[in-house]
Amino acid sequence: MTGQLAFVESPVQLLNVLEWAHTQNPGVSAVSATEADATPLTVVVLSPTDPMSRGQLRRMAQLARDQGLTVRWQEARGGRGALVRTLRELARPLRSAERVIIGDPFSRYVQLLLTLFAPRHLTVVDDGTATMEFAAQLGRGERLVRWHRKGSLGPRELVLAPVTTLARRRLAPARGRTVEIFTSLPVEAPPGVTVTENAYAWTRDTFGPPLLTGGADLVGTSLVETGVVDADHYARVVSELARAHGATRYFAHRRESAEKLHRIAVDTGLQVVRPELPLELIARRGPIGRTVVSFPSTVVHTLPLALAGTGVRVAVIDIAPEWLRATASPRAQGFLSGITGTAAHEVDRLTARASHPADRLEFG
Repeated sequence: MTGQLAFVESPVQLLNVLEWAHTQNPGVSAVSATEADATPLTVVVLSPTDPMSRGQLRRMAQLARDQGLTVRWQEARGGRGALVRTLRELARPLRSAERVIIGDPFSRYVQLLLTLFAPRHLTVVDDGTATMEFAAQLGRGERLVRWHRKGSLGPRELVLAPVTTLARRRLAPARGRTVEIFTSLPVEAPPGVTVTENAYAWTRDTFGPPLLTGGADLVGTSLVETGVVDADHYARVVSELARAHGATRYFAHRRESAEKLHRIAVDTGLQVVRPELPLELIARRGPIGRTVVSFPSTVVHTLPLALAGTGVRVAVIDIAPEWLRATASPRAQGFLSGITGTAAHEVDRLTARASHPADRLEFG
Protein backbone atom coordinates (compact mmCIF):
# COMPACT_ATOMS: atom_id res chain seq x y z
CA MET A 1 0.00 0.00 0.00
CA THR A 2 1.33 3.40 -0.92
CA GLY A 3 0.29 7.00 -0.72
CA GLN A 4 -1.79 9.14 1.60
CA LEU A 5 -5.32 10.24 0.77
CA ALA A 6 -7.19 13.13 2.41
CA PHE A 7 -10.92 13.73 2.08
CA VAL A 8 -12.08 17.29 2.78
CA GLU A 9 -15.51 18.90 2.58
CA SER A 10 -14.81 22.35 4.01
CA PRO A 11 -12.10 25.05 3.78
CA VAL A 12 -11.06 24.57 7.41
CA GLN A 13 -10.56 20.85 6.87
CA LEU A 14 -8.24 21.58 3.96
CA LEU A 15 -6.33 24.17 6.01
CA ASN A 16 -5.77 21.60 8.74
CA VAL A 17 -4.63 18.97 6.24
CA LEU A 18 -1.98 21.52 5.20
CA GLU A 19 -1.06 22.00 8.86
CA TRP A 20 -0.81 18.22 9.35
CA ALA A 21 1.39 17.85 6.25
CA HIS A 22 3.65 20.60 7.61
CA THR A 23 4.20 18.66 10.85
CA GLN A 24 5.37 15.63 8.89
CA ASN A 25 8.30 17.60 7.47
CA PRO A 26 8.80 20.68 9.68
CA GLY A 27 10.92 23.32 8.03
CA VAL A 28 10.64 21.60 4.65
CA SER A 29 8.23 22.77 1.94
CA ALA A 30 5.74 20.29 0.54
CA VAL A 31 7.43 20.53 -2.84
CA SER A 32 10.82 19.71 -1.36
CA ALA A 33 9.33 16.88 0.66
CA THR A 34 7.77 15.39 -2.47
CA GLU A 35 11.05 15.63 -4.30
CA ALA A 36 12.74 13.93 -1.35
CA ASP A 37 10.60 10.82 -1.98
CA ALA A 38 8.30 11.45 0.98
CA THR A 39 5.00 9.55 0.92
CA PRO A 40 2.85 11.49 -1.55
CA LEU A 41 -0.34 13.14 -0.31
CA THR A 42 -3.41 13.55 -2.51
CA VAL A 43 -6.29 15.73 -1.33
CA VAL A 44 -9.75 14.83 -2.60
CA VAL A 45 -12.24 17.68 -2.28
CA LEU A 46 -15.74 16.23 -1.87
CA SER A 47 -17.28 19.44 -3.07
CA PRO A 48 -20.30 20.82 -1.18
CA THR A 49 -23.15 22.56 -2.94
CA ASP A 50 -23.32 25.96 -1.24
CA PRO A 51 -21.48 28.71 -3.16
CA MET A 52 -19.60 30.19 -0.16
CA SER A 53 -18.00 26.88 0.78
CA ARG A 54 -17.16 26.09 -2.85
CA GLY A 55 -15.49 29.46 -3.34
CA GLN A 56 -13.36 29.16 -0.21
CA LEU A 57 -12.46 25.59 -1.08
CA ARG A 58 -11.27 26.57 -4.57
CA ARG A 59 -8.95 29.20 -3.06
CA MET A 60 -7.70 26.74 -0.44
CA ALA A 61 -7.16 24.12 -3.15
CA GLN A 62 -4.88 26.53 -4.98
CA LEU A 63 -2.91 27.18 -1.79
CA ALA A 64 -2.50 23.42 -1.39
CA ARG A 65 -1.28 23.07 -4.98
CA ASP A 66 1.18 25.89 -4.36
CA GLN A 67 2.55 23.77 -1.50
CA GLY A 68 3.14 20.87 -3.87
CA LEU A 69 0.12 18.74 -2.95
CA THR A 70 -2.02 16.99 -5.52
CA VAL A 71 -5.62 18.19 -5.31
CA ARG A 72 -8.49 16.35 -6.95
CA TRP A 73 -11.83 18.18 -7.17
CA GLN A 74 -14.69 15.69 -6.94
CA GLU A 75 -18.27 16.79 -7.68
CA ALA A 76 -19.51 14.30 -5.11
CA ARG A 77 -22.93 15.92 -4.82
CA GLY A 78 -23.30 16.91 -8.45
CA GLY A 79 -26.74 15.53 -9.23
CA ARG A 80 -28.12 12.12 -10.00
CA GLY A 81 -25.58 9.32 -10.04
CA ALA A 82 -22.86 11.43 -8.37
CA LEU A 83 -22.54 9.12 -5.36
CA VAL A 84 -22.07 5.95 -7.40
CA ARG A 85 -19.69 7.69 -9.81
CA THR A 86 -17.61 9.06 -6.93
CA LEU A 87 -17.35 5.69 -5.21
CA ARG A 88 -16.30 4.03 -8.45
CA GLU A 89 -13.64 6.66 -9.20
CA LEU A 90 -12.21 6.60 -5.67
CA ALA A 91 -12.16 2.83 -5.22
CA ARG A 92 -8.60 2.27 -6.47
CA PRO A 93 -6.89 5.14 -4.60
CA LEU A 94 -8.74 4.19 -1.42
CA ARG A 95 -7.61 0.57 -1.61
CA SER A 96 -3.99 1.58 -2.16
CA ALA A 97 -3.82 4.34 0.46
CA GLU A 98 -1.51 3.67 3.38
CA ARG A 99 -3.12 6.51 5.36
CA VAL A 100 -6.53 8.15 5.03
CA ILE A 101 -7.05 11.65 6.45
CA ILE A 102 -10.56 12.95 7.08
CA GLY A 103 -11.93 16.20 8.41
CA ASP A 104 -15.44 15.24 9.48
CA PRO A 105 -16.08 11.84 11.04
CA PHE A 106 -19.79 12.75 11.28
CA SER A 107 -20.07 13.18 7.50
CA ARG A 108 -22.39 10.61 5.96
CA TYR A 109 -20.28 10.65 2.81
CA VAL A 110 -17.06 9.89 4.70
CA GLN A 111 -18.81 7.25 6.80
CA LEU A 112 -19.99 5.49 3.65
CA LEU A 113 -16.45 5.51 2.23
CA LEU A 114 -15.11 4.03 5.47
CA THR A 115 -17.65 1.19 5.39
CA LEU A 116 -16.40 0.19 1.95
CA PHE A 117 -12.65 0.53 2.58
CA ALA A 118 -10.87 0.10 5.92
CA PRO A 119 -7.63 2.15 6.10
CA ARG A 120 -4.55 0.88 7.93
CA HIS A 121 -3.80 4.32 9.33
CA LEU A 122 -6.44 6.99 9.93
CA THR A 123 -5.99 10.65 10.84
CA VAL A 124 -8.85 12.95 11.83
CA VAL A 125 -8.14 16.68 11.47
CA ASP A 126 -10.24 19.50 12.90
CA ASP A 127 -13.34 20.78 11.21
CA GLY A 128 -14.42 22.77 14.23
CA THR A 129 -15.44 22.03 17.78
CA ALA A 130 -17.16 18.81 16.67
CA THR A 131 -13.74 17.17 17.12
CA MET A 132 -14.26 17.45 20.88
CA GLU A 133 -17.58 15.65 20.63
CA PHE A 134 -16.16 12.99 18.32
CA ALA A 135 -13.35 12.17 20.73
CA ALA A 136 -15.76 12.04 23.68
CA GLN A 137 -18.27 9.81 21.87
CA LEU A 138 -15.51 7.52 20.59
CA GLY A 139 -14.10 7.21 24.11
CA ARG A 140 -17.53 6.37 25.55
CA GLY A 141 -18.33 3.90 22.80
CA GLU A 142 -21.42 5.88 21.73
CA ARG A 143 -22.91 6.24 18.27
CA LEU A 144 -21.73 9.32 16.41
CA VAL A 145 -24.26 12.18 16.63
CA ARG A 146 -23.57 15.87 16.03
CA TRP A 147 -23.95 17.85 19.24
CA HIS A 148 -26.65 20.21 17.95
CA ARG A 149 -28.99 17.41 16.85
CA LYS A 150 -31.73 15.81 18.89
CA GLY A 151 -30.96 12.41 20.33
CA SER A 152 -33.89 10.55 18.75
CA LEU A 153 -33.44 8.81 15.41
CA GLY A 154 -35.47 10.09 12.48
CA PRO A 155 -36.39 8.03 9.39
CA ARG A 156 -33.17 8.99 7.57
CA GLU A 157 -31.00 8.17 10.60
CA LEU A 158 -32.70 4.78 10.99
CA VAL A 159 -31.95 3.90 7.37
CA LEU A 160 -28.31 4.98 7.74
CA ALA A 161 -27.81 3.46 11.20
CA PRO A 162 -25.93 0.37 9.89
CA VAL A 163 -23.54 2.65 7.95
CA THR A 164 -22.91 4.81 11.03
CA THR A 165 -22.33 1.77 13.23
CA LEU A 166 -19.77 0.20 10.89
CA ALA A 167 -18.07 3.56 10.28
CA ARG A 168 -17.70 4.08 14.01
CA ARG A 169 -15.81 0.78 14.22
CA ARG A 170 -13.55 1.87 11.36
CA LEU A 171 -12.89 5.16 13.17
CA ALA A 172 -11.67 3.33 16.27
CA PRO A 173 -8.19 1.82 16.71
CA ALA A 174 -7.97 -1.93 16.20
CA ARG A 175 -5.49 -4.64 15.35
CA GLY A 176 -3.76 -3.48 12.17
CA ARG A 177 -5.22 0.05 12.33
CA THR A 178 -3.91 3.19 14.05
CA VAL A 179 -6.00 6.30 14.70
CA GLU A 180 -4.66 9.82 15.17
CA ILE A 181 -6.56 13.01 16.05
CA PHE A 182 -4.74 16.14 14.86
CA THR A 183 -6.28 19.03 16.73
CA SER A 184 -5.86 22.47 18.25
CA LEU A 185 -8.66 21.71 20.72
CA PRO A 186 -8.46 20.37 24.28
CA VAL A 187 -9.23 16.74 23.45
CA GLU A 188 -8.82 13.82 25.83
CA ALA A 189 -7.40 10.92 23.89
CA PRO A 190 -9.74 7.90 23.68
CA PRO A 191 -8.08 4.58 24.50
CA GLY A 192 -5.56 3.63 21.82
CA VAL A 193 -5.88 6.95 19.95
CA THR A 194 -2.89 9.28 19.44
CA VAL A 195 -3.62 13.00 19.83
CA THR A 196 -1.21 15.33 18.00
CA GLU A 197 -1.25 19.08 18.65
CA ASN A 198 -2.04 21.43 15.79
CA ALA A 199 -0.21 24.65 16.66
CA TYR A 200 -0.91 26.39 13.32
CA ALA A 201 2.80 26.49 12.55
CA TRP A 202 2.26 26.44 8.76
CA THR A 203 -0.09 29.42 8.97
CA ARG A 204 2.38 31.45 11.04
CA ASP A 205 5.33 30.48 8.87
CA THR A 206 3.52 31.33 5.64
CA PHE A 207 1.58 34.52 6.42
CA GLY A 208 1.93 37.73 8.42
CA PRO A 209 2.41 39.13 10.90
CA PRO A 210 -0.70 41.24 10.21
CA LEU A 211 -1.26 44.97 10.31
CA LEU A 212 -3.47 45.78 13.32
CA THR A 213 -6.35 48.24 13.11
CA GLY A 214 -7.38 50.38 16.06
CA GLY A 215 -10.85 48.91 16.51
CA ALA A 216 -12.46 45.55 17.13
CA ASP A 217 -13.80 42.83 14.83
CA LEU A 218 -16.72 40.49 15.55
CA VAL A 219 -16.79 36.86 14.42
CA GLY A 220 -20.18 35.49 13.43
CA THR A 221 -21.62 32.05 13.97
CA SER A 222 -24.19 29.78 12.34
CA LEU A 223 -25.88 28.91 15.64
CA VAL A 224 -29.08 30.55 14.38
CA GLU A 225 -28.99 28.59 11.13
CA THR A 226 -28.47 25.28 12.97
CA GLY A 227 -31.53 25.98 15.14
CA VAL A 228 -29.65 26.45 18.42
CA VAL A 229 -29.91 30.20 19.16
CA ASP A 230 -32.95 32.45 18.77
CA ALA A 231 -32.51 34.92 15.89
CA ASP A 232 -33.79 37.96 17.82
CA HIS A 233 -31.51 37.30 20.78
CA TYR A 234 -28.57 36.89 18.42
CA ALA A 235 -29.23 40.17 16.60
CA ARG A 236 -29.60 42.03 19.89
CA VAL A 237 -26.33 40.66 21.28
CA VAL A 238 -24.42 41.53 18.09
CA SER A 239 -25.69 45.13 18.35
CA GLU A 240 -24.61 45.39 22.00
CA LEU A 241 -21.21 43.82 21.33
CA ALA A 242 -20.58 46.26 18.48
CA ARG A 243 -21.39 49.24 20.72
CA ALA A 244 -19.49 47.93 23.76
CA HIS A 245 -16.28 47.21 21.85
CA GLY A 246 -16.35 49.81 19.09
CA ALA A 247 -16.46 47.10 16.43
CA THR A 248 -16.43 48.07 12.77
CA ARG A 249 -16.48 44.70 10.96
CA TYR A 250 -18.45 41.48 11.25
CA PHE A 251 -16.76 38.39 9.79
CA ALA A 252 -19.59 36.13 8.66
CA HIS A 253 -19.60 32.37 8.99
CA ARG A 254 -19.91 30.75 5.59
CA ARG A 255 -23.27 29.19 6.56
CA GLU A 256 -24.94 32.40 7.77
CA SER A 257 -28.01 33.38 5.80
CA ALA A 258 -28.11 36.48 3.60
CA GLU A 259 -31.26 37.66 5.41
CA LYS A 260 -29.60 37.57 8.83
CA LEU A 261 -26.47 39.32 7.58
CA HIS A 262 -28.56 42.05 5.93
CA ARG A 263 -30.35 42.63 9.24
CA ILE A 264 -27.04 42.89 11.09
CA ALA A 265 -25.65 45.39 8.58
CA VAL A 266 -28.77 47.58 8.70
CA ASP A 267 -29.27 47.46 12.48
CA THR A 268 -25.63 47.91 13.53
CA GLY A 269 -23.84 49.68 10.70
CA LEU A 270 -21.17 46.98 10.82
CA GLN A 271 -19.34 46.14 7.62
CA VAL A 272 -20.29 42.52 6.96
CA VAL A 273 -17.35 40.62 5.49
CA ARG A 274 -17.69 37.21 3.84
CA PRO A 275 -14.12 35.88 4.07
CA GLU A 276 -12.61 34.26 0.99
CA LEU A 277 -10.44 31.98 3.17
CA PRO A 278 -10.71 30.49 6.68
CA LEU A 279 -10.59 33.18 9.34
CA GLU A 280 -7.24 31.97 10.70
CA LEU A 281 -5.62 32.90 7.36
CA ILE A 282 -7.61 36.13 6.98
CA ALA A 283 -6.55 37.25 10.45
CA ARG A 284 -2.92 36.25 9.98
CA ARG A 285 -2.67 38.07 6.65
CA GLY A 286 -4.46 41.12 8.09
CA PRO A 287 -5.46 43.78 8.61
CA ILE A 288 -7.23 42.64 11.78
CA GLY A 289 -8.61 44.47 14.81
CA ARG A 290 -6.65 44.67 18.03
CA THR A 291 -9.62 42.91 19.64
CA VAL A 292 -11.50 39.99 18.10
CA VAL A 293 -14.79 39.05 19.79
CA SER A 294 -16.34 35.68 18.95
CA PHE A 295 -19.29 33.56 19.90
CA PRO A 296 -18.36 30.04 21.08
CA SER A 297 -16.64 28.39 18.14
CA THR A 298 -13.37 26.84 17.09
CA VAL A 299 -11.73 30.23 16.51
CA VAL A 300 -11.47 30.90 20.26
CA HIS A 301 -8.97 28.03 20.23
CA THR A 302 -7.34 28.58 16.83
CA LEU A 303 -6.97 32.36 16.58
CA PRO A 304 -4.71 32.65 19.66
CA LEU A 305 -2.41 30.11 17.98
CA ALA A 306 -2.49 31.70 14.54
CA LEU A 307 -2.03 35.20 16.00
CA ALA A 308 0.55 34.31 18.66
CA GLY A 309 2.93 37.19 19.28
CA THR A 310 0.89 39.78 17.36
CA GLY A 311 -0.75 41.49 20.34
CA VAL A 312 -4.31 40.74 19.22
CA ARG A 313 -6.75 40.18 22.09
CA VAL A 314 -9.34 37.42 21.56
CA ALA A 315 -12.56 37.35 23.61
CA VAL A 316 -15.50 34.92 23.69
CA ILE A 317 -19.06 35.69 24.70
CA ASP A 318 -20.98 33.14 26.79
CA ILE A 319 -24.28 31.88 25.38
CA ALA A 320 -26.95 32.48 28.03
CA PRO A 321 -29.59 29.72 28.43
CA GLU A 322 -32.41 32.12 27.52
CA TRP A 323 -30.90 32.65 24.06
CA LEU A 324 -31.48 29.02 23.12
CA ARG A 325 -34.47 27.97 21.09
CA ALA A 326 -36.94 25.54 22.60
CA THR A 327 -36.08 23.09 19.83
CA ALA A 328 -32.33 23.14 20.59
CA SER A 329 -30.67 19.87 21.54
CA PRO A 330 -30.57 19.23 25.32
CA ARG A 331 -26.77 18.97 24.97
CA ALA A 332 -26.39 22.42 23.39
CA GLN A 333 -25.88 24.52 26.54
CA GLY A 334 -23.31 22.18 28.05
CA PHE A 335 -21.41 21.83 24.80
CA LEU A 336 -21.25 25.60 24.19
CA SER A 337 -20.20 26.24 27.78
CA GLY A 338 -17.47 23.67 27.34
CA ILE A 339 -16.09 25.57 24.35
CA THR A 340 -15.78 28.83 26.29
CA GLY A 341 -14.61 27.10 29.45
CA THR A 342 -11.77 25.31 27.69
CA ALA A 343 -10.59 28.27 25.60
CA ALA A 344 -6.92 29.20 25.85
CA HIS A 345 -5.97 31.18 28.93
CA GLU A 346 -5.15 34.15 26.68
CA VAL A 347 -8.84 34.40 25.69
CA ASP A 348 -11.04 36.80 27.67
CA ARG A 349 -14.44 35.47 28.66
CA LEU A 350 -17.40 37.85 28.37
CA THR A 351 -20.75 37.35 30.07
CA ALA A 352 -23.93 39.10 28.94
CA ARG A 353 -26.38 40.00 31.69
CA ALA A 354 -29.96 41.11 31.12
CA SER A 355 -32.92 41.03 33.50
CA HIS A 356 -35.31 40.89 30.54
CA PRO A 357 -34.73 39.98 26.87
CA ALA A 358 -35.59 43.54 25.84
CA ASP A 359 -33.14 45.12 28.32
CA ARG A 360 -29.79 46.50 27.26
CA LEU A 361 -27.14 43.86 27.70
CA GLU A 362 -24.11 44.50 29.89
CA PHE A 363 -20.86 42.66 29.42
CA GLY A 364 -18.60 41.75 32.28
